Amino acid sequence: MCGERLAAVHKKAFQLIVDNTSGVLSRISGLFSRRGYNIESITAGVTADPRFTRITIVASGDDEILDQIEKQVGKLVDVRDIRELEPHTSVFRELALIKVKAGAQDRPGLIAVANVFRANIIDVGAENLIIELTGSQSKLEAFLKLLDGYEILEVARTGIAGLSRGVDRVVHIEEQL
Repeated sequence: MCGERLAAVHKKAFQLIVDNTSGVLSRISGLFSRRGYNIESITAGVTADPRFTRITIVASGDDEILDQIEKQVGKLVDVRDIRELEPHTSVFRELALIKVKAGAQDRPGLIAVANVFRANIIDVGAENLIIELTGSQSKLEAFLKLLDGYEILEVARTGIAGLSRGVDRVVHIEEQL
């Protein structure tokens, strides 16, 4: 590695507005797979206009790879708009459902930790609790670390969803006749 510089690897969140058609998510993820790009998280859901889907993709790589991702995804037929969601001008959230083994003696401690994080207990079984937590990735990671002394049975995470702040960057798709 004499004289070689390692490129800094970091993450970027991209917001895509795509046609709400079958196979669109497969085509987008296929592009990542074919090119060897890494997807950290991907979420998709219909927008206020049911003709379109909003997809949030968090990808990792160096600046060159992340620029290529934006260009290549933007060329796909179904993609109407792609933008980077910059951390200082955007809001990001992730949802986690966490099933924890909890007998009667463990419940007060788990409920106390959940309350500090504004998490909700959404299911109580004879031997477990299911906790719902929404927030930043760092908040979810911190919560999971505090559960270190408990037996976590299952975790389901949605991945990041994000929107830019304000009204300046709202995407309006006008149909061309």
